[in-house]
Amino acid sequence: MAKQIVGLIKLQIKGGAANPSPPVGPALGSKGVNIMEFCKQFNARTQDKPGKVLPVVITVYADKSFEFVVKTPPVAVQLLEVTKLKSGSAEPNRNKVGKVSWDQIKTIAEDKIQDMNCFKVDSAMRMVAGTARSMGLTVTGEFPKSN
Repeated sequence: MAKQIVGLIKLQIKGGAANPSPPVGPALGSKGVNIMEFCKQFNARTQDKPGKVLPVVITVYADKSFEFVVKTPPVAVQLLEVTKLKSGSAEPNRNKVGKVSWDQIKTIAEDKIQDMNCFKVDSAMRMVAGTARSMGLTVTGEFPKSN
């Protein structure tokens, strides 16, 4: 028989840096999860991605056990890494802060497509380009034609 799910917790934690301080501790403690056990497992699973912001979805069961899924870094974080910027524009419609090419967008889309709600890389590229524009980045070049 399947375990009864008590709750889902969604957090964004830096890889290999989970610790019981906020936001991890209070979020897990309110559901009765063993915080140190989660931190040990998360840090072990993400030690190859130190410092990268990683979304994690934690499923909590009635017997206080848990499972978690680590997802790929958010598109906005990946765009900031590619452009080497600290943050996006405060006024993206007026002030452009950087440029990104379609090749860079394609690599991000191929990395992130498993967590997106689309099936084709072209669709994922358009979504990533939209995020780039909303951050004040200019998309250079022309959208590549698919064969």
